[in-house]
Amino acid sequence: MNLALLLAAAYLLGSVPFAIVSSRLFGLADPRRYGSGNPGATNVLRSGNKAAALLTLAGDCAKGWLAVWAAARLGFDPAEAALAGFAAFLGHVFSVFLRFNGGKGVATALGVLAGIHGWIALIALATWLTVAFTTRYSSAAALCAALAAPLAGFALLGAGPIVAVLTLIAAVLVWRHAANIRRLLDGTESRIGGRRT
Repeated sequence: MNLALLLAAAYLLGSVPFAIVSSRLFGLADPRRYGSGNPGATNVLRSGNKAAALLTLAGDCAKGWLAVWAAARLGFDPAEAALAGFAAFLGHVFSVFLRFNGGKGVATALGVLAGIHGWIALIALATWLTVAFTTRYSSAAALCAALAAPLAGFALLGAGPIVAVLTLIAAVLVWRHAANIRRLLDGTESRIGGRRT
């Protein structure tokens, strides 16, 4: 398999909308039609079905991790495997199955980090948990975790293509949270447990 085929396959894998798949399995409404309208685990949780939200979270994380793992198993080098993870992440954010719309990519990004380097993933997860429990803002936690990932990557791996990929993921995550950033700044962002993040 050449790199172009790998990236195309990873993108298609990332495009699988687990929020919608799990909602249908549990007989729930389309998550794009309530709450924040975001097809992700946080919004599925607003349905009140924790099992559906957990399945969404697990699926979204797994597809990011699987893209990196499969690339490595196929003999691609670590930088190419990281690119496969980025392709899966972009698939989630711009899903071909949802007319190039999708989720914000936080769970899929975490899966990609786990595939690239376990410690980077743990640092990002610890950052998310710390900020989330301290502020109760899921969006602020996601933003801080996104920024922590390339910094952790640089500390552990040094400058290079993998850290460049981590930086690209962080940039897309920040961009996808632009509306949340505006609400955080004007004090109207909902906290965890509210109607919108």
